[in-house]
Amino acid sequence: MSGLAAGIRLAYYDKKVCILERHTTIGGLNSFYRLRGRNYDVGLHAVTNYAAPGTRTGPLAKLLKQLRLRWDDFDLSPQNGSSVVFPGHRIEFTNQYEAFLENVVNEFPDQAERFRQLVSRIEQFDELNLEQKPVSARQVVGEYLNDPVLIDMLFCPLMFYGSALPHDMDFNQFVIMFKSIFKEGFSRPYDGVRQILKTLVRHFKSLGGELKLRHGVKEILIHDGRAVGVILDDGQEIRAENVLSSAGVVETNRMCGVHAEQPEPAAGAVSFNEAIFVLDKQPKDLGHHETIVFYNDAPSFHYEPPVDPIDLRSGIICSPNNFQYADGAQLDEGYIRITALANPSYWMNLGSDEYYAAKQHWCDRMAEAAARHIPDFRAHIIDTDVFTPKTIYRFTWHDNGAVYGAPIKVLDGITPIQNLYLCGTDQGFLGIIGSMLSGITMANNHLLRT
Repeated sequence: MSGLAAGIRLAYYDKKVCILERHTTIGGLNSFYRLRGRNYDVGLHAVTNYAAPGTRTGPLAKLLKQLRLRWDDFDLSPQNGSSVVFPGHRIEFTNQYEAFLENVVNEFPDQAERFRQLVSRIEQFDELNLEQKPVSARQVVGEYLNDPVLIDMLFCPLMFYGSALPHDMDFNQFVIMFKSIFKEGFSRPYDGVRQILKTLVRHFKSLGGELKLRHGVKEILIHDGRAVGVILDDGQEIRAENVLSSAGVVETNRMCGVHAEQPEPAAGAVSFNEAIFVLDKQPKDLGHHETIVFYNDAPSFHYEPPVDPIDLRSGIICSPNNFQYADGAQLDEGYIRITALANPSYWMNLGSDEYYAAKQHWCDRMAEAAARHIPDFRAHIIDTDVFTPKTIYRFTWHDNGAVYGAPIKVLDGITPIQNLYLCGTDQGFLGIIGSMLSGITMANNHLLRT
């Protein structure tokens, strides 16, 4: 999405742009596919940074203005409501920020003044400053809050939806995710991620942009320390004045070959398994109305590659049915999506027979764990699909199937190679809206300034 957004921005100013994609469809980590006659989204639980149509400020309004798109082009519907659930504690939130703040204070009254001070720090923080140095979010939050359960409950959804770093986050990333999830909130197009992707592609092509599917980049051509083009998987060369890479910092570095800066950047290790269940009933008919549930059953929250194939202590339960679609519309079938931290090494190294058996076994275990937090849906399952770190690697080429890329972000997008820039996950803007803003910002900062 970062590449598509950058392409639109550049093509709008009459730049000649070619977007290269190795796979047969668009989207990368946030894409869609059809299996056994059904459409599935991959990656998308919800679009963060929601704003009501006509809003003039905030990331979504900025994005639409920069891309010259209308509010109707994304057709976003707000969430019903979500929650963070820990043993003995529950924090509910909708897209009403003040209600979320009040719910936190009510659940942890002894932390009320400390929490308000933390919120003030977050709201005053400039997360768009690309010259910031990494700072531990747990250290900063710990300067304000002293209840470890509240600290973990705040980190849980933010880390699940955006942290490439085990145990902690950069405070800049923490602020981005806090604002995008708690302050602005969740939404979804009725048609899922394909609505956004097809809108972007149609707009890009209307501006004269060229999109080449099945054209993977094997190598970045470099001459005298400057990127001058790429070599594709089939050996074809494409020359360019500038190269903007959304492949990730590790993967981009590798494509530079002998010209790459040494040592190679550290790859990410945080990945997930996700099971998508199709039901013969709407979740609301089973008594489940929440959009997303972030749960943790352990005394403390552990965000790290697990020793076991799956960490069943925590996870995400999402229902695409539980959004406020226009005119009361509803998806034809019920859906429950469950996501849990996975051990990349385990899944990447299984043989075919073991792999499919393990997917089914751990899928059942994930459903069992989720059924402790929502009405038991298992008797109503009519179809299931599961992806693992191996699947993520296949469609993103990120080492370890790292969903959020490398742990160290390159906020300014600058690489040691002239005219080669990064956008997307490893630049550091997170989520679907953040990814597109990353492409726009890098295009504006590096390719449109004269």
